[in-house]
Amino acid sequence: MLRFQHSEYLWALTLLLVLQLAFLGISWWKRRSIRRIGDPALVEKLFAGYSRKLFVFKFLLIFLAFFFGVLGLANLQKGSRMEKITRKGVDVVIALDVSKSMLANDIQPDRLTRAKQLISKLMDKLDNDRVGLVVFAGNAYLQMPLTIDYSAAKMYLSTVSPDMIPTQGTAIGQAIQVSDEAFNKKERKHKALVVISDGEDHDETALQKTRTAFDNGVVTNTIGIGSVAGSPLPDPETGSYKKDREGNTVISKLNENELKGIAAAGKGIYQHLDNNTDDVVNTLVNKIDSMEQKEFGENVFTDYNSYFQYFLGICLALLLIEFFIPEVRHPREPRENVVA
Repeated sequence: MLRFQHSEYLWALTLLLVLQLAFLGISWWKRRSIRRIGDPALVEKLFAGYSRKLFVFKFLLIFLAFFFGVLGLANLQKGSRMEKITRKGVDVVIALDVSKSMLANDIQPDRLTRAKQLISKLMDKLDNDRVGLVVFAGNAYLQMPLTIDYSAAKMYLSTVSPDMIPTQGTAIGQAIQVSDEAFNKKERKHKALVVISDGEDHDETALQKTRTAFDNGVVTNTIGIGSVAGSPLPDPETGSYKKDREGNTVISKLNENELKGIAAAGKGIYQHLDNNTDDVVNTLVNKIDSMEQKEFGENVFTDYNSYFQYFLGICLALLLIEFFIPEVRHPREPRENVVA
């Protein structure tokens, strides 16, 4: 099994685009400067020692050095020893609303960002519990099956956005059904579901799906995010607020009644997420810890071999090569005729 020990460093690879743009900008500036001086053919003769090929080659070396340097910092590892570890915990599936109404900023910086912060803090509190992730809007999908790899779970969480589900809406009922199917069907306990949503659209199937899930042993907790008074929805296309067909500003409101009803049907708790995220997380963790826990064994890698030194070595070698390659090519001295 391969993994990156510090996968968060891989985001630095996006800076490769910045390097490429800088290279194109410098190349454009050089060509523009030559045209300003005079006739390009004559100017090229003045810079007879300059080699564009060497300039491009040096950039490629820096580009590759940066790439391998980032991989080195992320530290690619391969599992070398596997052991079976027995844990006690609960299976927790988090169903996250990613509809565009979650972009409302009645809670700063916006509903979706605050919900992701809550999930991240919740994972920090879950020691031996397996966690899964379901995302939903007009449809619901299992984004990540149950796992104890919290670092992988947070990586999945970081990719969540409203663009991943084109169908808009708030299909809470379908999200509960998909979450129920993610659990072990052979068990009738040790299952907790956490639904995070503004509950804006009323879903008539939600209560029935919650009762069905409870019959399968799933305790459903809900977290409402947003304000009851509501907030206008930002429209990225216009840079203003979203309008309806009559030209009125669309207001997204928290539907607490539906979320409270779901929690009651699932024998769980409802909480309203405001600016105090820690209190919500602690209450939810206490609720999960109070559930009957199960023992489960998993084969996990307990020892890894690291390969960062190879990537950093390649990075250093490329930088050294780039340093000793001149951008200007020295012209050869003409040979003198030798008279015998």
